[in-house]
Amino acid sequence: MEEEKSLLSEVASDTYDASDRPFDFLETGGETTLICEPDPSTREKISNAVKSLGYRVTEPASARDALKRMRFHVYDLVVLNENFDTEDADSNNVLNYLNSLPMSTRRQIFVALVSDRFRNMDNMAAFNRSVNLVINPKNMDDIDSIVKGGLASLIKDSITDNRAFYHVFREILRKKGRI
Repeated sequence: MEEEKSLLSEVASDTYDASDRPFDFLETGGETTLICEPDPSTREKISNAVKSLGYRVTEPASARDALKRMRFHVYDLVVLNENFDTEDADSNNVLNYLNSLPMSTRRQIFVALVSDRFRNMDNMAAFNRSVNLVINPKNMDDIDSIVKGGLASLIKDSITDNRAFYHVFREILRKKGRI
């Protein structure tokens, strides 16, 4: 727990460095994805799926890199393996950071958790872990037979459902000038 706080504190207290702002080049309205996946083949499958949906992809090498990138940009989609850069899935620094965000910020981010502890699309596990979607890596190759259209369709449908669910919440925030 102390290591988690020190990493979050260290990243939060870093001085401004222009090289840490990776999205200065993006045009307005471009949707972005942060893929935190240690396995290269799984990362490639996820990356191809979200690129087919038109998302710009960032693949950090470590939790520290992911946290630095999230300091300056609110990603539309975060795909996070619960074992990304950690020995203990229950103390994942990136997931803990996302859970500590203010509700108005967190509700702008769709989080898909890649976990071998839960079954695919387990809504109770997603609720328990404070994410929007659970993807089991064992089903990554068979995802086409699970959901028509494959991984891209699963993510797209889940994001659409999430946006519809929080539509009123976001409209109120917009009217109050909070987003």
